Amino acid sequence: MSQVSTVQSENNGLANYHFFVRKLHSFLGLFPISLFLMNHLFVNSLAALSPSLYDTAVSRLQNIPYLDVVEILLIALPLAIHALYGLYIVYVAKNNLSRYSYTGNWMFYLQRVTALITFVFVIVHVWQLRVAHSLYGLEITYATMQSLLVNPLWLTFYAISLVAAAFHFANGLWNFSVSWGIMVGEQAQKVVWKLCMVLFFIASAVGLAAIWAFIQ
Repeated sequence: MSQVSTVQSENNGLANYHFFVRKLHSFLGLFPISLFLMNHLFVNSLAALSPSLYDTAVSRLQNIPYLDVVEILLIALPLAIHALYGLYIVYVAKNNLSRYSYTGNWMFYLQRVTALITFVFVIVHVWQLRVAHSLYGLEITYATMQSLLVNPLWLTFYAISLVAAAFHFANGLWNFSVSWGIMVGEQAQKVVWKLCMVLFFIASAVGLAAIWAFIQ
């Protein structure tokens, strides 16, 4: 009897651990990662208005006091936790598209696919700009982005990755509202999902417009 109680206690402890990690993963996806994404899209959108405006905004961001500490604690660490557990979810996830191809399953599947694309993109993007900035003194400017995106392969990669990140953010926002019990009614969930998809198209349009501005 005591052995059964011990096993049940261990299972409950494991379930509570996974529950906490899932909640943390979901929370970090919204705060601060999504906020950082929105800020990133806003700064990049300035390129469509004026190269000098974009350069000024990037320069101000680069001169934030204790920037390295801010990037590690508020961006790198949350992103690493979110990404690593996200990869675990992708690994254990079982997709049923062949049997149940309704919208929910497609969203579940696309959330995992876009997670992988975004993961690769973040690594490449950070290496190309942030690491190169630190190691080689590469200045992050309009001209730098223009010289990168003039290559058709990088242009395609950035465009696809931007759309993937926008979808992962918008659909993740809907998942957050449901999993945290903010939207409990079926009708409310449908309305919020539609609003999140509108947000996806807006974020994609803003990001693609910025990419287009860099290659003009």
